Amino acid sequence: MAAVAENLPAAAEDQEPQCEAVPGLENQRRQIENGESGRDRPLRAGESWFLVEQHWYKQWEVYVQGGDQDSSTFPGCINNAKLFEDQVNWCLKKGLVEGEDYVLLPAAAWHYLVSWYGLEHGQPPIERKVVELRGFCKVEVYPVELLLVQHSDMGTRYTAEFSQTDSIDLVSCIAREQFLVSPQEETRLWVEKAQGSFERLCNTRVTLFDAALKSGQLIIMETRSKDGTWPSAQTHAVNRASKEDEDFQGQPGICGLTNLGNTCFMNSALQCLSNVPQLTEYFLKNRYLEELNFCNPLGMKGEIAEAYADLVKQAWSGRHRSIVPQVFKTKVGHFASQFLGYQQHDSQELLSFLLDGLHEDLNRVKKKEYVELCDAAGRPDQEVAQEAWQNHKRRNDSVIVDTFHGLFKSTLVCPDCGNVSVTFDPFCYLSVPLPVSHKRVMEVFFVSMDPRRKPEQHRLVVPKKGKISDLCVALAKHTGVSPERMMVADVFSHRFYKIYQLEESLSSILDRDDIFIYEVSGRSAICENSREDVVLPIYLRERTPARDYNNSYYGLMLFGHPLLVSVPRDRLSWDSLYHILLYRLSRYVTRPSSDDEDDGDEKDLEDKDSIPKPGHVARGSSQDPGPEQAGPSSRVAGGSRAPVDNSPGPSHWPQRARRKHLFTLQTVNSNGTSDRSNFNEDTHGVSLSSQPYIAIDWEPEMKKRYYDEVEAEGYVKHDCVGYVLKKAPVRLQECIELFTTMETLEKENPWYCPSCKQHQLATKKLDLWKLPETLIIHLKRFSYTKFSREKLDTLVEFPIRDLDFSEFVIKPQNESAPELYKYDLIAVSNHYGGLRDGHYTTFACNKDSGQWHYFDDNSVSPVTENQIESKAAYVLFYQRQDVARRLQPQPSLSDPPAPPACGPPPNSEVMDLN
Repeated sequence: MAAVAENLPAAAEDQEPQCEAVPGLENQRRQIENGESGRDRPLRAGESWFLVEQHWYKQWEVYVQGGDQDSSTFPGCINNAKLFEDQVNWCLKKGLVEGEDYVLLPAAAWHYLVSWYGLEHGQPPIERKVVELRGFCKVEVYPVELLLVQHSDMGTRYTAEFSQTDSIDLVSCIAREQFLVSPQEETRLWVEKAQGSFERLCNTRVTLFDAALKSGQLIIMETRSKDGTWPSAQTHAVNRASKEDEDFQGQPGICGLTNLGNTCFMNSALQCLSNVPQLTEYFLKNRYLEELNFCNPLGMKGEIAEAYADLVKQAWSGRHRSIVPQVFKTKVGHFASQFLGYQQHDSQELLSFLLDGLHEDLNRVKKKEYVELCDAAGRPDQEVAQEAWQNHKRRNDSVIVDTFHGLFKSTLVCPDCGNVSVTFDPFCYLSVPLPVSHKRVMEVFFVSMDPRRKPEQHRLVVPKKGKISDLCVALAKHTGVSPERMMVADVFSHRFYKIYQLEESLSSILDRDDIFIYEVSGRSAICENSREDVVLPIYLRERTPARDYNNSYYGLMLFGHPLLVSVPRDRLSWDSLYHILLYRLSRYVTRPSSDDEDDGDEKDLEDKDSIPKPGHVARGSSQDPGPEQAGPSSRVAGGSRAPVDNSPGPSHWPQRARRKHLFTLQTVNSNGTSDRSNFNEDTHGVSLSSQPYIAIDWEPEMKKRYYDEVEAEGYVKHDCVGYVLKKAPVRLQECIELFTTMETLEKENPWYCPSCKQHQLATKKLDLWKLPETLIIHLKRFSYTKFSREKLDTLVEFPIRDLDFSEFVIKPQNESAPELYKYDLIAVSNHYGGLRDGHYTTFACNKDSGQWHYFDDNSVSPVTENQIESKAAYVLFYQRQDVARRLQPQPSLSDPPAPPACGPPPNSEVMDLN
């Protein structure tokens, strides 16, 4: 019988049996087939099993079953030659099948057979591992053979074998060793899926099985360039630098960002975040690679974190004047559809999304547990706050939490039962309100009843939450006209968009609206039949020829400013109305002279008590007057506030039986278009039952001859127009005080009181309990209400150094460490312009040099500290002083003294680095 083979590899778990007497054939069969060492026992992950050629094993079975040790069926040494491709490399043949080509034996059984029968000389044992895949164990007969190649040298390939349970990390390590890549260099792997199609192996912690890698696939290892870019990303012309830029070497971090089209808001947020020292160091030192969370359902598969890391590494490589953030912009739009396209957005909104996205992509908590939020219920604040923070960290633990998260104390008091609810909530930034003035400046045009006076432009100071009546009262102080003799209207596109009532809110008027206030007579009342006067809205229209087959079709186009005219009810005939309107237009409408009268043309003659009646107009009068359409307008009924014109009535005017009329009159709707189905045609009177608007229709020739457009559009400015409501600067501390002031909840956002079991308008107070290492303060410059939107351009005075929060933090303080409550400014996001358009820039302090710079998209220039504070400051970044000292490198004795962090810059000229 053959001797025990030499140098046999040991099993993973089973020890090699000691040399002993060869047992009987029946005992051999039982040891190999049954029991703990036998081939019938179940597989266990991680242990070794061995392949034995099927023909040899069948011969052995016949031998031991025969019971005759001297039988001719003795199998001889184990011979696996039929399982190998060749006798040189000893590679296993492809397509071998268990039960047909080989049998599998556990390590103990294999070593027994080798000790009893020996192994053919020169043949290696065929040892394979048991792997567990998706809950099932199997012997991995064929390991995964991958072809490894470097991106810089695609011609040189290296074949390596891996188990399906090996991680992608192991593949990366083997590739690094093979291609002599230093540990300091950052690499990433790609796999070739199809010819010319490659896919990133992002999550290196998964197995080859989970990554669906198969034998023969090509794995490419890419090494990040010194300028922070990846070679594979430099295929587009937009990313290729010129020869001059390739040799550029500048200060790390002093790098602009190209504006891709209204992306200044994104550039500003990125520059601010890039200049937070501890966060930037976290990415530059590749600590993020170990914490990428690819399976967080609330995250973005690590893609936002990787895209931001690429930006940081490029900006801080010192090898770029500016970079193009196209890839980052695309990633943001992919995960946040509101940022798709190239519309202008808010830098603070982008910053909020980015901080949340980075947090979830880098969350160290891989599986979030359910945490029930508990009320204080009378417990000490210290205990409740600690519990709240621990609960927060059980679900949220990342570099973003370490750097930016703090803790609020929120106190709600029920106004009915007095129940007090105290909770502690985490925050990532403070959105602090600005002290808002309760006054508002409004510009209006006053139209007097006196036709000789031009309209006056007035600038009025009114209560921000006032009513239309307040606007009239303010104007009365300037004009001496009683508020009761005023009507307020919004004029848009030559028509009345809306005529306001006294009790309506001023908030419904936008700053861009054209507001006209008309003087009317004082004899109007609410009830239509109780007073003598009505107010008629008057529009001006010009008859314009339109193309038609017989040139007989006419259109009507609105022009000029509409009027509100007081008309005596007892004179409400078309002829009287014509003369009243002629008088009101007398400043810019010339009355016909005797030479203009035409007594001989019968078609221009009318009876003196009948001018053209409503509805007696050329075809096409119902045509829309212009391309723009106004919105709904409140109608002026016969009894609206409408006194009598104090002008001479028609009975006092010299009359002639025959006179050429300058214009015709037509009842119209609020848009200035005619609707004859609603007209009540009356030969002598004007019916106001259904149509209170009147249009003055001009023939083009008559308008050109008698209507002075320049004079009609003229107006004068009242002295008050030069008035400017001065806004005194406020201190940042005032904004923080306002943030922590008690307030009553709004009706739209009530609180459910657990004691009353009802929604209540409770009082709410926020207090600061725990402050973060880097504090972001968002100044709420943009105000939005139901009717208005505005930007507050108040100057907020904020300190560059030593912003002290000790008076705002209610947590018991450590008196021996005052720096825990003092902050220094490190970055500012600025917004210039208004609501519809604007531009974002950044001031930031370089963490290495301490020099402040101004980032305006791809342009970067040094600035001094006295240039930082402005009305444009929108988002402020402050760093706690103890963190700044912790991050500052300790100089050696031979090093020159380093400039203080964010200290005054050296005396240098301003330079545009782009």
